[in-house]
Amino acid sequence: MKKILLSGVKPTGRPHIGNYFGAMKQFVDLQNEHESYIFIADLHALTTVQNREEMNENILGVALDYLAIGLDPKKVVLYKQSDVPQVAELGWIFNCLTTVPYLMRAHAYKDAEAKNKEVNVGLFDYPLLMAADILIQDANVVPTGLDQKQHIEITRDTAEKFNRIFGETFKLPEPLILESVKTVPGIDGQKMSKSYNNTIGLFATDEEIKKAVMGIVTDSSAGVPTNVYAIHSLLKDKASLDTLYEEKKGKYKDLKDALISDLIAFIKPMREKREALAKNPKAVLEILKAGGEKARARAEAKMEVVREKIGVTL
Repeated sequence: MKKILLSGVKPTGRPHIGNYFGAMKQFVDLQNEHESYIFIADLHALTTVQNREEMNENILGVALDYLAIGLDPKKVVLYKQSDVPQVAELGWIFNCLTTVPYLMRAHAYKDAEAKNKEVNVGLFDYPLLMAADILIQDANVVPTGLDQKQHIEITRDTAEKFNRIFGETFKLPEPLILESVKTVPGIDGQKMSKSYNNTIGLFATDEEIKKAVMGIVTDSSAGVPTNVYAIHSLLKDKASLDTLYEEKKGKYKDLKDALISDLIAFIKPMREKREALAKNPKAVLEILKAGGEKARARAEAKMEVVREKIGVTL
């Protein structure tokens, strides 16, 4: 049997190529070799998105994004987190087993505290809801970046504690950290991030691509513009890229033009597919509904076991 792969995506805005090469592409690449569950983490998003219209738009947007890049609903269970209410039930049970000092170790909480941000309970409790998402579907592997590895460690700790108190119930999932996935640089050389305003949109128009690439910061003292090359290396193999950059050494505009051409060739088919899918939102919502029914059925079967273990089933 195929291993169960699970991952969630927060509906918090439009993706950029950093999101694609950092995570989204891997879901597509792995969908043939795993039984995949990909959920839209709308409950998680409530920690920051607290506007009905924005949430609606973002949920549909994420579904469109993943279908446009090649996620196949015949191979992957694509669903909304909120369509599986058993996750919140399990999250509460985990709350009752977990201490406050333990959760205070979480990176997201510590970062918010360091920046003197007002932390809502949802952000503080975020790792346990994530643990419930993972454990309720008996996931074997969870694709993640190194910066998110702690969440899987918390999930494993939570599963082990439940198993120790109530008996063997949950699998211990493994993080699937893909060594080939690197941090994608933005147009300013920092990590590509919406918060830095340095992104290239995954479904950008040709004009948006041109504007972003022409804005890439270059080092005028070097023969090879490092930031341009780093982004270009996502699209082409090293041998052909090295040949091009040697031929065009010092000709930064020519190299940016080449990157623009390759980005347009890469993005345009996905953008056009997304535009076509967006014309029939009802069909996309039906995919989410069907995925939710399947994920909810699995979750309810697991919760029947959990309820029996903790003693609330009479």
